Amino acid sequence: MTTAAAWVCIFSPVVGVAVTPLLGRFSRTARDLGALLSSLVAAVAALSLLPGLLHPETLPLEHELVWLANPIEIGFGVLVDGLSIVLANVVAVISFVIMVYCHGYMRDDPAQTRFWMWMNGFIASMLLLVFSNNLLFLFVGWKLVGVCSYGLIGFYYQDQKKYWIGGPHPTAFVTPSQASLKALVVTGLGDMLMLGGILLVFFYAGTLNFLELYATAPVWLATMAATPGMVILVSLLLLAGPFGKSAQFPFHEWLPEAMAGPGPVSALIHAATMVKSGVYLVARFVPIFYYGLWVAGIDEAAWFFYVIAWVGVFTAFLAATQGLVAVELKKVLAYSTVSQIGYMLLGLGAAGLGPSLLLDGYTAGIFHLVSHALFKACLFLCAGTVIHAVHSIYMPDMGALRKYQPLTWLFTLVAALSLMGLPPFPGFWSKDAVLLVVADGSIVLFVAALITVAVTAFYTVRFLGLVFYGSESDGFLKAVRSGEHVDDGKMPMYVASGALALLIIGAGVGGPFMENVLHHGFEVGLARDANVGTSAILPDTAQQSLFHQIIPLLSVLFLFAGAVPAYYLFIARKVSAEEFLGKSRVATLIHTFLWNRWFIDAFYRHVFIGGISQVATYVAENVEAKFNNLVHRQLPKLFIVKAERFVHRLRADTEELFYNVSYVLVLFVLLLTYMFLGAGGAQ
Repeated sequence: MTTAAAWVCIFSPVVGVAVTPLLGRFSRTARDLGALLSSLVAAVAALSLLPGLLHPETLPLEHELVWLANPIEIGFGVLVDGLSIVLANVVAVISFVIMVYCHGYMRDDPAQTRFWMWMNGFIASMLLLVFSNNLLFLFVGWKLVGVCSYGLIGFYYQDQKKYWIGGPHPTAFVTPSQASLKALVVTGLGDMLMLGGILLVFFYAGTLNFLELYATAPVWLATMAATPGMVILVSLLLLAGPFGKSAQFPFHEWLPEAMAGPGPVSALIHAATMVKSGVYLVARFVPIFYYGLWVAGIDEAAWFFYVIAWVGVFTAFLAATQGLVAVELKKVLAYSTVSQIGYMLLGLGAAGLGPSLLLDGYTAGIFHLVSHALFKACLFLCAGTVIHAVHSIYMPDMGALRKYQPLTWLFTLVAALSLMGLPPFPGFWSKDAVLLVVADGSIVLFVAALITVAVTAFYTVRFLGLVFYGSESDGFLKAVRSGEHVDDGKMPMYVASGALALLIIGAGVGGPFMENVLHHGFEVGLARDANVGTSAILPDTAQQSLFHQIIPLLSVLFLFAGAVPAYYLFIARKVSAEEFLGKSRVATLIHTFLWNRWFIDAFYRHVFIGGISQVATYVAENVEAKFNNLVHRQLPKLFIVKAERFVHRLRADTEELFYNVSYVLVLFVLLLTYMFLGAGGAQ
């Protein structure tokens, strides 16, 4: 195995960006095939790297070209190790499936050339981020991902009303251009903070290369720790970028609005790529801070893991509760994405909560990343098919679609059961892996994560019931009677969704095998990167108690605790949710609180948008207006008055001086005359 496949992964989509408009001049078919082929080549190249997970002793592989030689040497290269192999396959393979879906979904869009270019640019940027061997070019890929997401979220930048999200009235609507700007600003804030952390790391380590950072961590971490609070500061700065990109609290509010993009864009950004970049970068830093905490004895390094774990579990619960009341189909899935990424970060955070939890926590976090990418991509593609057919983003406008879209219903059901964590789907294996390691690290975090399992099951059954069960809405029936054709969409759409559903089933059957492969693939690399022996990162199986054995049972029990009430409310319709809310004052208050997104978005809008607008208005009306009045009116008047006084005084002084000089000159002349006459008389 060589690094050539990594280079192919990066540059194949770049070629796709370049040739798409050129091929579009010849024919639409050539353009579409060119865009698909470039993503296919990247997927095949990524798959060729998978055998490396079975032979981790052959890794890492690095190939670097010199980018700068003076005054410091910085290279541009690729790093192939267990983590980059897993992430590259998640990005490249699932992105290709999504591109196939786009071939049917976007077929009639007049801006399809621009769409293909943005999509391939996004894939290339993400693969650059994953394979980069140093923080500098990772940051380049990081920012390019943000730019491409801006273009895709705001794809319908003309802001036609049919592409608005939010609502319904009186709730405010959001246009695609507003949504894309919000995503760019919020994630950009985290990016700039992260850049500060990267610069501090370079200041202390003298390198940005990952392998060199791992190897020299005993030196530069000790130097950094010599300044009290510096390790904590660097930890917080480095985590700001991942929290922004992965939509974790307090940067989480951009992602629900990102649903303004086309359906497959949501699948690409919120399932396979962009939101996973934050988890990937956190995983890159885990070995460094694990060494600092458990080997070097730097207590401040514990902040890295505590912040990740607590932010992860809080965000998981926060977003899950918001999914309970949302009425937009894709927005429910967006909240679900934010919540599930919280689980991933919780696993990675738990990796540092004990000296023997590194490998299990690391594996659990990445395992859940893989399984989530499969079932969430499938859910978003199926949601795109539903919205494409019904012409509405609201679930109350749907209902009973199971008989109109049987394939879409089946694929959605498979993915939804995996999201809930029902055995034997992959979501069960990966979520339970997170719960097991968290239980060893903190019982409080474990209980919070377990409660979120019940909330997840409730909102999942809720959207299944509102979309596919019950009776057709009046608007939907009217559309069907008027001749609207509601089916599973074009062939590329249901083929792509079906392929992901089959992958989900396969991953569920082989869930324990997948976990063992990841466990084995990370074992050698983590021991090397954390500067410890392999035995130091292996869990102590002798300490695993009966509690470990009942955790899967607890997970399933909490799943049913959330799913059963939702089934009676939204599928069996034994009880009306509207009547229940109307009878319970407490339930109404909770619904209002959750509908307003815990008032966090409103607070941000009031402080950062309304507050800045008020400050700008105040400055314009009071400071700038008074300054302009002073400059254009008062100062000229004052200047004229001062000038007149000066001229008058100057004139008076000049006249006085003239008289004085004249007087002196007369006296001087008289004196000379007297002297002259006196001298003549004397002669």
